[in-house]
Amino acid sequence: MKFEKMFSPIQIGPMEVKNRFVVPPMGNNFANTDGTMSDQSVAYYGARAKGGFGLITLEATVVHKGAKGGPRKPCLYDDSAIPSFKKVIDACHAEGAKVSIQLQNAGPEGNAKNAGAPIQAATAVTSADGRDIPEAVTTEQVYELARGYGEAARRAMEAGADAVEIHMAHGYLVNSFMSPRTNKRVDEFGGSFENRMRFSTLIIDEVKKATQGKIAVLARINSTEDMFGGLDNHDMCAIATYLESCGLDALHVSRAVHLKDEYMWAPTGIHGGFSAEYVANIKKCVSIPVITVGRYTEPQFAEVMVRTGNADLVAFGRQSLADPAMPKKAFEDRLEDMTPCIACLQGCVANMYAGKPICCLTNPVLGRESEGMKEAETKKKIYVIGGGPAGMCAAFTAARRGHDVTLFEASDVLGGNMRLAAYPPGKGDITNMIRSYITKCEKAGVKIVLNTEVTADLIKKDAPDAVIVATGSETLVLPFIKGITAPEIVHGGDCLSGKRPVGHKVLVVGGGMVGAETAEFLAEKGHDVSIIEMRDAIGPDVIHEHRVFLMEGLKEYDVHQYVDAAVSEIYPDGVSYKNAADKSDDTVYELRGFDTVVLSMGYVSKYTHREGQEVVYDFVDELKAICPEVHVVGDAIRARRALDATKEAYDVALNI
Repeated sequence: MKFEKMFSPIQIGPMEVKNRFVVPPMGNNFANTDGTMSDQSVAYYGARAKGGFGLITLEATVVHKGAKGGPRKPCLYDDSAIPSFKKVIDACHAEGAKVSIQLQNAGPEGNAKNAGAPIQAATAVTSADGRDIPEAVTTEQVYELARGYGEAARRAMEAGADAVEIHMAHGYLVNSFMSPRTNKRVDEFGGSFENRMRFSTLIIDEVKKATQGKIAVLARINSTEDMFGGLDNHDMCAIATYLESCGLDALHVSRAVHLKDEYMWAPTGIHGGFSAEYVANIKKCVSIPVITVGRYTEPQFAEVMVRTGNADLVAFGRQSLADPAMPKKAFEDRLEDMTPCIACLQGCVANMYAGKPICCLTNPVLGRESEGMKEAETKKKIYVIGGGPAGMCAAFTAARRGHDVTLFEASDVLGGNMRLAAYPPGKGDITNMIRSYITKCEKAGVKIVLNTEVTADLIKKDAPDAVIVATGSETLVLPFIKGITAPEIVHGGDCLSGKRPVGHKVLVVGGGMVGAETAEFLAEKGHDVSIIEMRDAIGPDVIHEHRVFLMEGLKEYDVHQYVDAAVSEIYPDGVSYKNAADKSDDTVYELRGFDTVVLSMGYVSKYTHREGQEVVYDFVDELKAICPEVHVVGDAIRARRALDATKEAYDVALNI
């Protein structure tokens, strides 16, 4: 497929963008604590410009002192920050990209402790349970705040920005004025449509006055708030038309407020274009360019959106984190080299909220662009044991540095447990990551040996200079549960991969992420499924945005849930258990009458055993007596997230 429309230039006000690929604003916590941009900020944005993105949008930049929502948010409420922004913009311009800076006041979604001042909103309505109560902005303050946007726009222009983007979405300050769900004012900024839009109008006027038509002025809006009584798509069509009449040069159309952030940080099962119809409706109402955003990973549907006139540009958010060179690879017809975003949300959204620098499961280079990758000073013969994500990541990284790398996998297919994670409903995109890692290994010159279990004797015979142990994990089998090793019990991984059949009526033992997803996998296919879990909820370890859809699936398929249940014995047709919530209850309960019992209580590292509280690495210790350099990565250390596995693998391969 040729991406002719995506690679055509477009005019946005006074700014010409070379193509339709956009990096949207994403909080990354790379900025310095004083609000200036860091050297890492320069490297991060520069890498995406070099990768072919035509328009780079710098993350939400604070426009008012006392409105800083996090410790590492960039700020433009003072002239002292201008030189640091200029460094970032110059790096992007050097690669032919245009730069827009998003101007934001988080309003009710802010944090008073971080801001050092009370947060503000149209009305004193909290955004969610546990959040600070905002102060209602006084009538006089509204005009002052609008002037703050104009001053920030001036600073952006002085730093060399080609555009600014006024943040009017996601429940932040401006959005709190626009929406009747959050605006309960009775002054000239509340009530009617015209009054609720008055703050936006003032901001646009101030920004345009400060920039005098020299740079483009955009706004980010929702396509819908996804909340009852909030702004729906019809409202947003009217708002888009109104904003165009105010003189905006383009609209960046996102979706939802944070109470519905499963539609902001769309998880794996939500694919690019899930908001396409909403965006298309807005595009029909305006003549200015429209940017669409929302889980776009590959350029095929993006090309369709632009080709059909339903959008003018497409923003690839998390995909630009996973692969900053995706546009370049699309242009050069080598998308097989693309590193995909699998929407796991482990390193980006989670770290953003925690105030930590973001990172990426599929791309461990994210956040470390400034380090570079040096060629190995001494070329070594390296054996990598295990073909899961950790093993493959270590293998291709070491090979790229010039080492002679051989990757061994005991089974007949690469991917480890991560490959099985792609089987439950909505997780199919994970397969894309596994395939991309295989391609990277092949192109880096890694020798791949399947169906081979590495032994100490093999290492002794071949005498590699270094060994990386990435043997992964296996199904957790708790020995104190009677009957758990019975041959009739089916392990969850064998169920997912089709190695073991299951009957119609199934009991899944374990209600964490592994067990809950296995239950949904079976229920989708028509099995009558029950889950039993020791904790007080199903899927408590699942990231919120994923859990929303997981729990919807369990409800849709009528999966029976038993919580606060400590299993004491497993039978071929069920279990006995005790009340985990009430230790004084000595009653032994039973769940029986199932055709199959599936064990999915999680995973544990292979080749280890415990001696008291200490974990003993028998196989690793054996290798250390033979090989001069042995490293252990990923689940071979301890069963955890794949994010930890790829980070450790990259670190090790970078330092051999």
